[in-house]
Amino acid sequence: MSVPQTADVTVDARRRRIKFRSWHRGMLETDLLLGRFADAEVERLSENELDDFEALLEALDRDVFSWATGEAPTPEAYDTPLFHRIVAFHAGFDPANV
Repeated sequence: MSVPQTADVTVDARRRRIKFRSWHRGMLETDLLLGRFADAEVERLSENELDDFEALLEALDRDVFSWATGEAPTPEAYDTPLFHRIVAFHAGFDPANV
């Protein structure tokens, strides 16, 4: 799923916006899920992956969290290699050891 971009938005601006939006979603669990990944990986994402991330940011927090935890099946539009990377990034994460 692709989010239309204007021609004058730079890749760096898109990355900054993704980082901000990842941490300011409204549900702490989703902020942590997307924000930690964005902080660690957004600089290495291709433009197509940035498109996928921006599309994911349009989904509801509770849906994204349910998909990531396996509570609900991930819709085809969001079941991207990037989403799998986000979930894998957090595999085995123990908040007690932060």
